[in-house]
Amino acid sequence: MSRPVSRPATTPLPRTVPFSVNTQTKVFESGAGRILCIADVRGRINTINELVEEAKADVVIHTGDFGFFENSSLERINDRTLRHLVQYSPLVSGAQRTSFLSPDVSPASIRNAITSSPTPILSEFSLLLSRNIKLAVPVYTIWGACEDVAVLEKFRTGQYEIPNLSIIDEATTRCLDIGGVKLRLLGLGGAFVSHKMFDNGEGHATIAGAAGTTWTTALQIGELVDTAQRVYDPTETRVLITHASTGKEGLLAQLALILKIDLTISASLHFRYASSYNEFSVQPNLEGFRHKLLAGKEAFEKVWENVKPQVEAVIDENQRLLLDKVLAVVERIPSNPGPAVGPTSGEDAAWKNCWNWNLCDAANGSLVLDIRNGRVSAELKSQGFNYSYRRTATPTTTAPTPQSTTSALPQQQQQLSQTKALTPAPTGPPSVRNATPVNAEVASTSPVNPSPSQPESVNGSKMNGAAIFESTRDRQQARKQQKKEREKERRKDEKDRETPGKDTPEKKDSLMSHQPRPSTSSSVPSGDGELISPAEGTGGRTPTGPPRRQRNPWTLFMKLPIPVNENELREFFQDAKDGITNVKITQGGFGRSRVAFIEFGDEEAMKAGLNKHAEKLKDQLVNVTIADDRGGDRPSDRGGFGGRGRGRGGFAQRAVAQAGLVGRHTGARRNENGENVNRPTESS
Repeated sequence: MSRPVSRPATTPLPRTVPFSVNTQTKVFESGAGRILCIADVRGRINTINELVEEAKADVVIHTGDFGFFENSSLERINDRTLRHLVQYSPLVSGAQRTSFLSPDVSPASIRNAITSSPTPILSEFSLLLSRNIKLAVPVYTIWGACEDVAVLEKFRTGQYEIPNLSIIDEATTRCLDIGGVKLRLLGLGGAFVSHKMFDNGEGHATIAGAAGTTWTTALQIGELVDTAQRVYDPTETRVLITHASTGKEGLLAQLALILKIDLTISASLHFRYASSYNEFSVQPNLEGFRHKLLAGKEAFEKVWENVKPQVEAVIDENQRLLLDKVLAVVERIPSNPGPAVGPTSGEDAAWKNCWNWNLCDAANGSLVLDIRNGRVSAELKSQGFNYSYRRTATPTTTAPTPQSTTSALPQQQQQLSQTKALTPAPTGPPSVRNATPVNAEVASTSPVNPSPSQPESVNGSKMNGAAIFESTRDRQQARKQQKKEREKERRKDEKDRETPGKDTPEKKDSLMSHQPRPSTSSSVPSGDGELISPAEGTGGRTPTGPPRRQRNPWTLFMKLPIPVNENELREFFQDAKDGITNVKITQGGFGRSRVAFIEFGDEEAMKAGLNKHAEKLKDQLVNVTIADDRGGDRPSDRGGFGGRGRGRGGFAQRAVAQAGLVGRHTGARRNENGENVNRPTESS
């Protein structure tokens, strides 16, 4: 359930001159130009000049998280946002970051360290304001998710003005005439948070923010639509700059469609690679694109229906005009596929022509738009992922067959083994390994295009068809014989275990034969395909699966009465959703409920999420509790964790008892003679 407007008294205030548009045209005399597009410099202003010199750029477009913080901003930032800024600030060294983020360091200590530091830690904006840092080329930026709204207000009122820096917002636009193209820059700043669309926080007019964060509002979108309509020129190429991605937010994609945008540039996803796409390339058809827009429309309407009475009670006439423009944007969904008729026929084609870029952080990559002779080309540069660690990984070797060092293979079998390429040892559970046919290894080594009369082996040797058949048959017979011997030894071991008394030398030798081989090679499988552990009075099997992942200590558990997806769960936690690091939803099978595990980055974030206990999700009450780690990824709805039988016994444990073994969960114990001292041996 979306929360209502938290501060009705600070609802957006009307401007002195309603709907005034701040627009300028910057003309570059050269016949060509290069525009550097970057994101998230996070207060390290010098990064801009360094990247400009590297890219030989004439202009910079920045997509938010510029670092609008000054010295007085520190007292307005809450503790959680402060830790976030310190964790990701490029101005903080590794040693400083470790010291600041230590659990025993209080927020007050962090603030004192930032205040007394001789170099900037939050942002170099103060150096830019005092002219100690100068921007080498014109920079056009919007604000992002982590900025001080009070600093942005000072730019709006004219109190702050910095050479070569222009803030593009819903009422401010710029036109760049460069390389034979007129680029109209339109901007929408702030994080896109659905339940805050009608909350201004500590901001005035249409701008919104508080405690070191900023977000987008509905009236901000309405004023952007009004600005774009007032400066519309069909000879211009329109660029929409947003912090949130138009690829993820349906309402922003709808906005780009209504504003007749040609290019969009966004950030906020923090990938290692920048992405380039258009909706036609990622949607199966127009109906798929409409589904995305309808999802955004539905999310907006849920918030609007909740806050509508409060908003309509406090807005003035100018703000009502902006609100009507927002509602018009939400309602104008492209028509269903069909004949190109009506006012939306152009929009049906526009979604194929609008191109989108989502940028990684400035420290990891950038986009350069090279404009010449009326053509806009793009150069994407990304730091990417580091895969060098894989070169040091230990390669997996083929597991040796039993008695391979003591017995010689037949001559034909040796000849066949020379034709096989080395393959990794099979992995996975025994049931998967044992499902491989006996002759699968021979089939996998045959050449792609074998000659019918004279197949060629891997090392170039020639073998005829008869030789391969004879070698295969001998190999199968040898495996069958080895399997019979292992089965005979296993039965003998079981018989010895049932006989009371001390272990005989023969029994000890038999037990020792089942111990795993040294770690330099794979363990030897038993006759039934499982690895046998050394018998030291336990008789248990060695676990063959991967080790269980340790649960995040800050995890909440929810039993879901209705189907939900990850985005709906995150929105359910509202203000606490920023602290979520991972969401795992198990849809459940027959007779099982759907459950979800929500992991948080720290204990404070988890406690904030715990406040959602007993609230409604899709009109259904849900319980939110702290997840415990009792041996499984999720609790079973049948009274146990991970089990499928009834109670704590079951046919599986009786089968283990009949075989003379001890299950891990039966609670049975044996004395030094191998006798069951906990319960009598079951006979059936």
